[in-house]
Amino acid sequence: MKKLLSMLLALVAILALVSTSALAADIALVTDVGTIDDESFNQACWQGVEAYATANSLSYQYYQPAADSDDERFASIDQAVADGAKVIVLPGYLFGATVAQAQAVYPDVSFIAVDVSAGDLGTDALPNLYCAVFGEEQAGYLTGYALVKDGFTKLGFLGGMAVPAVQRYGYGFVQGANAAAVELGTPIEIKYTYGGQFFGDANITAKMDGWYAEGTQIVFACGGGIWTSAVEAALNHKGYVAGVDVDQHYLGEAFVADYGYNPFVTSAMKGLQAATESALEKYFSGAWAEIGGKIETLNLQAGDYVGIPTAEASWGFKSFTLDEYNAALDAIRAGTLVISDAIDAAPATDASVVVTYID
Repeated sequence: MKKLLSMLLALVAILALVSTSALAADIALVTDVGTIDDESFNQACWQGVEAYATANSLSYQYYQPAADSDDERFASIDQAVADGAKVIVLPGYLFGATVAQAQAVYPDVSFIAVDVSAGDLGTDALPNLYCAVFGEEQAGYLTGYALVKDGFTKLGFLGGMAVPAVQRYGYGFVQGANAAAVELGTPIEIKYTYGGQFFGDANITAKMDGWYAEGTQIVFACGGGIWTSAVEAALNHKGYVAGVDVDQHYLGEAFVADYGYNPFVTSAMKGLQAATESALEKYFSGAWAEIGGKIETLNLQAGDYVGIPTAEASWGFKSFTLDEYNAALDAIRAGTLVISDAIDAAPATDASVVVTYID
């Protein structure tokens, strides 16, 4: 009996060892409040991890915190480190306080914090931390500009939470719509609100339904899964939406059979996957020192990090042309067109542009 017990204990120990080693990964990603299939932020960063790891024969895995709290986010980081991860990707501003702590607790682990700004971090970035933020105001501008140039005159902006990245998208959107209205000499109206969350629900759908019923033609739905409420309301009125963060055109294809059209005209994108892959390449190529300790802004001056999709399948415009879009891109890159990234006050607009800010 003792011999059998000893054998069983040995077997349990071996299985535990196999289980632990099976969890070990070269690259880890910890999600924020979303999931790796959220059709937005987490998914784009996870796709960056998948693409880089697959191309370089590296192991990878993700961790999803048990709750939306700094303690649970840190617990997931702690588990990833215990499982052997040496580089960890953290998508979203919610990781600010957590990674500020983790970078000091785990000096031998490198952290890639996507969309974590200096304000979110609240302290200096140590050499084992790289933070990437984006020029959302440029992507928002291009979206608003394109939609008005395409003939939309009654627009809406539905933000998730009023955090800097979302605000930059929104205020850029207003600036772009204003510029196009001035060029065309066309009065436009914009309704502007925040949902206070990054997911859709019945209350937000009802608000959007009211907007479309009152004549809003298109809503820029900017905030994780909050797009679901905008799309649900849009479909009730043959209205349209603009997506965010990634090209969300493919989501609208699911509605064509029942509604006869794809409600997504375009999307304001930022290079979440590209930024993730680029930072991982720095780590694994031995060039981490080039980015470690930095908080870098990725915009059109830094590369093709923001914009709208130009693939033919995703180009939902009727009259706005690719040449017009490229002209705007060139002007931004050259510095002849400057878009404010200020979020302390709403942007000024022409007298012909009426923006209604709704609590």
